Amino acid sequence: MLQKALVLVFVLASIVGLVGCGKTASHYVYATVPAASQLAVFREDPYSGILTQLSESPYTVGSGAQSVVIHPSGKYLYVANPGQGENDVSLFDINSDGTVSEVTPRTTVGTLPFLLAMDPAGNYLYVANALSNSISAFSIAASSGVLTAVAGSPFQINLSPKGMQLSPSGSFLYVSAPSSPTGVIAVFSVTAGVLSSSPVGLTSTADNDPAGIAISPNGSYLYTANSTANSISIYSIGSSGTLTQVPQSPLADPFQHPVALIVDPTGNYLYVTNQGSSNISTYSITSGTGFPVAITDSPFGSETQPSFLVLDPNGKYLYVGNQSGSAGIQAFGVSSGSLNSIATYSVGNSPTSIAILQ
Repeated sequence: MLQKALVLVFVLASIVGLVGCGKTASHYVYATVPAASQLAVFREDPYSGILTQLSESPYTVGSGAQSVVIHPSGKYLYVANPGQGENDVSLFDINSDGTVSEVTPRTTVGTLPFLLAMDPAGNYLYVANALSNSISAFSIAASSGVLTAVAGSPFQINLSPKGMQLSPSGSFLYVSAPSSPTGVIAVFSVTAGVLSSSPVGLTSTADNDPAGIAISPNGSYLYTANSTANSISIYSIGSSGTLTQVPQSPLADPFQHPVALIVDPTGNYLYVTNQGSSNISTYSITSGTGFPVAITDSPFGSETQPSFLVLDPNGKYLYVGNQSGSAGIQAFGVSSGSLNSIATYSVGNSPTSIAILQ
């Protein structure tokens, strides 16, 4: 009898454990919607990629909410608000059910903050200010998520940033910017959140208007979408953070207006949104050279004017924000670089950024 009771207890404990694991496996998707100054929040089913909007969503946030990032601890969320008279960053506590609660007051930054980047350790937040040609940098309080400007912030970079990425080590900050006759990627070294007074590297691109930047997970290669030239530039990253263009770069993109790209968590695949062609190109990345090779069934059709993309933490699902027509978030299943459209979710207006909480 005792043995049967112990077996029953074990079975019940196993069931509880499975339920708990399923609950823990739930992801939450946060999307900024600038036209409505809102943050849309969805639960992602990690086994199907299907999104379900939370009943509390959307949340009203700062004017023109443009970019969102999540702290590595999963406790805090930040939104850049570049709206007229706003120019600040909102901090939200993330609750266990994926809902959020804003912590005020908001933190004032430079003019037209539209991009956010956080170092992998979650110690510093960087804000690209397009109109004031600067980068604001803040330390993050581990116990509260509150931001404190680091010494010298904001840092004038004398460029109008279009894209911004940190190296996986957090030691270098890469900024793409338009210039004449060609655009540039500026490399800044970072020490305790403080940017170097001038770029440690300044690399010309194949375009006068480079857009998105993606860096391989191991920090070996950097990719830039050349939106006007319809190409992708590929660079190897040196130990000092400087860039060297790899042979055969740039890679001609046969589609129109590539604006955003991302490397999957394994470092084996590159995904590119072609805004002018309303599709997504996918490439396998050649080991040892970093050079992308189009997979056989690429490209994959998307909703109109895809403008950004993000992979879920497991790399199983890709979410793409589109700018017109069926303005919303399109979900794709991912398998060896191939995409399978799952569904499109309306958020009322065009989304501009997504962050996913595991």
